[in-house]
Amino acid sequence: MDATVITIFGSSQPADGSAAYATALELGKAVADAGWTVCNGGYGGTMEAATRGAADAGGHTIGVTCSAFRRSKPNAYIRQEVPTFDLLQRLNTLVRMGRAYVVLPGGTGTGLELMLVWELLNKGLLKRRGPLILLGQHWSALVECVQREQPDCRVPEIAGDPEDVVRILRAHFSGDAD
Repeated sequence: MDATVITIFGSSQPADGSAAYATALELGKAVADAGWTVCNGGYGGTMEAATRGAADAGGHTIGVTCSAFRRSKPNAYIRQEVPTFDLLQRLNTLVRMGRAYVVLPGGTGTGLELMLVWELLNKGLLKRRGPLILLGQHWSALVECVQREQPDCRVPEIAGDPEDVVRILRAHFSGDAD
């Protein structure tokens, strides 16, 4: 197993059969096919889809779960569970484990994850990390808002589809000395 972990953030809401679920499924497969590990929150929606895609492709999957959410168990496609006791520990673990980050559409929880990683990257507090990739245009208005306030900030890359995500990741990792 490659030690390169890609943390994928996204909504817990999409169901199997939805377009968002299908995109996350394709993303997980593409990441695993590239030889990287998929890490996410470990529950349903796009988290389940990404780990399912990776597991179906023979990849390793990590789910960072949280006992404060009172959910019974991680989704069936998680191969390695990393339990945490609260949201802050969960966020820290998801960020710490990732070498790069992909953000799918989501709500406030996904927005929190996006903004945390973005701020840590901008402050130089995540050494040898990146890129931060947004899949699709969901977050475009937020990015534009932040750019107006902070024109010099590092801006997340935007990918059109899962293959584009892998292309961006390969370009980034080809420059690594690791």
